[in-house]
Amino acid sequence: MSIVLQNLVKRYGNQIIVDHVTLEIADGELFVLLGPSGSGKSTILRMIAGLTPVTEGRIILHGRDVTDLPPQQRDTGFVFQNYSLFRHMTVADNIEFGLAVRKVPKRERALRRDELLDIVGLAGLGHRYPAQLSGGQQQRVAVARALAFEPSVLLLDEPFGALDVQIRGQLRQSLKDIQRRLGVTTILVTHDQEEAFELADRIGIIDRGRLLEIGTPTQLYHQPQHEFVATFLGSANLLAGTCEQDRVRLGPLALPYPTALAQLDAEGRAEVLFRPEDLTIAADRNALDGPALGPGVVEQVTFLGALQRVRVRLDPLPGTWPLPMRYGQEGVVLDVAVLSSTNGTADVRVGQTVWVGIKHFHVLPRIALRLLVCTDGSAGAEDALQLGARLGKDTGGAMTVLVVGEDGRGVEDIHLARARELLGATVTELRVMARRGNAADEILREIKAGEYDVVIVGSRSGQRKPGPAGTTAERLVRESPIPVLVVKAPRPAIKRVLLCSAGGEPSKMDVLLGARLARRASAVATLLHVDGMGDTARSAAVVAVAEPANAPWIARHMEGGRLTLLGQGVRVDAKIRQGAVVDEILAEGTEGDYDLIVVGGHIPSNHSSLLERDVAAEVVAQADRPVLVVRGKLP
Repeated sequence: MSIVLQNLVKRYGNQIIVDHVTLEIADGELFVLLGPSGSGKSTILRMIAGLTPVTEGRIILHGRDVTDLPPQQRDTGFVFQNYSLFRHMTVADNIEFGLAVRKVPKRERALRRDELLDIVGLAGLGHRYPAQLSGGQQQRVAVARALAFEPSVLLLDEPFGALDVQIRGQLRQSLKDIQRRLGVTTILVTHDQEEAFELADRIGIIDRGRLLEIGTPTQLYHQPQHEFVATFLGSANLLAGTCEQDRVRLGPLALPYPTALAQLDAEGRAEVLFRPEDLTIAADRNALDGPALGPGVVEQVTFLGALQRVRVRLDPLPGTWPLPMRYGQEGVVLDVAVLSSTNGTADVRVGQTVWVGIKHFHVLPRIALRLLVCTDGSAGAEDALQLGARLGKDTGGAMTVLVVGEDGRGVEDIHLARARELLGATVTELRVMARRGNAADEILREIKAGEYDVVIVGSRSGQRKPGPAGTTAERLVRESPIPVLVVKAPRPAIKRVLLCSAGGEPSKMDVLLGARLARRASAVATLLHVDGMGDTARSAAVVAVAEPANAPWIARHMEGGRLTLLGQGVRVDAKIRQGAVVDEILAEGTEGDYDLIVVGGHIPSNHSSLLERDVAAEVVAQADRPVLVVRGKLP
């Protein structure tokens, strides 16, 4: 192998940029690292080149460990997005620079320079300065300079990002020809999927510092194993389906699927992927090419040259819903690719009813929730463990138990065997680890270092010495980037869930996550809105009649939440209360004897005195039952 990365990690303080990346790249391979901006792609490249030090892990180039070597001893060529040419030097001098530094004889340098100018299509332009060249020509010079000393590895950091579309296309083909001709092992970093598809022998998809999946362009496009990969690479229609032996069920339709899935969640759920070209539409069901998913109404027709993208909305499919979940979405919206007519007119029109058929599909494993259960050995620890075990059983999630002792005290008092006894049989994966130090600090550090969907903590954790920053639970509610479930008291089961829209607090993410948890637990949900205007609880219908100025947005919001929950198969009712927001949430929680209160995390604002109150934190502080505070990216 030309390049081997072993558990490569890069941290800046407590922030992890590259998260245990392991990768092998073969001799002569053109490998593309593809991902969104800020995902860690360029940092990996710079660590390989020696421009950024490694926090953990090893880098091996052609069998030689170069982890601790300076850049000039790694035998790598690097091409930057901004060219980084020496403006005061001619093209010829730029290309020869690396050779001159290495004391290569002048005649040999000139021969190599002229060869490379010919290879990159710039023969005869060696006397010009960078300012006299176009952007595309400058980038060719940068490639030639990187190849001048015949490196064993070529590293390209978004080399075409600053160029226009036509020039990018030309340079991509030139780069591929050069790379094949010279046989140099190459890593190219980009966020452009078209660029990756055109150039790569293999692609590695990276997100938030983690290398999610590796494969050929065809494999990753047609048979991805992660939802992120499916949606990042081209247009994707994703539906939550149910696997039943050798079939995948979408509403009333059962599709044969002979390949067994290695990973399903507790409900037997899987994600079904249809690329737009995998679907077909017809005015008549009998004219479909493939099984019929159902009828729908055309909402949009977009001309894309050779293809038209037709957006169709189907009625809700029983037991099936779109992924990712969207607040208030009614029915199932699908994009279908249709060949454009030769006369340029659309074959379908907006408002037309058509049937949608399936030609091909791919099933992805449904990733279960990843739970982090935290304890510092206090009285609330058992409550958190028990509720964590219950959620793990309901969701089929992977669970990590983090045991933290304040300043080293108390860790030995936690019986790790107890955690294994309580949780081991209920989750797909269990890890138990112990840390020493301040509980909140260590939990937040683990959240940032790991990849979790929900953190669970006992309400009494950290209350022995709350300090000026508050208890552990209070700090997590304020600072955690992911949802926090604070366990105030044990509940025998999660059968009733209260989803709160609290007078301006964010109330869409909490409904989406609350719907997922309620469905998994077979719980009944109540959607509560508190408008903070009075002190009388009334029905939505009464508010709509009595306060027409406020009713429209309240009604729309509540209807969106109701559709969201119903679309997930959750039984739901809705209530509107007026009064002090926190008081009304707590009153409804007690009166309805809910097992879980879900509320959105606080968004600071200068526009409303109500928003200046951290409603979620106040609910956590005063509630006598578990409270889930939702913020950040939804799992």
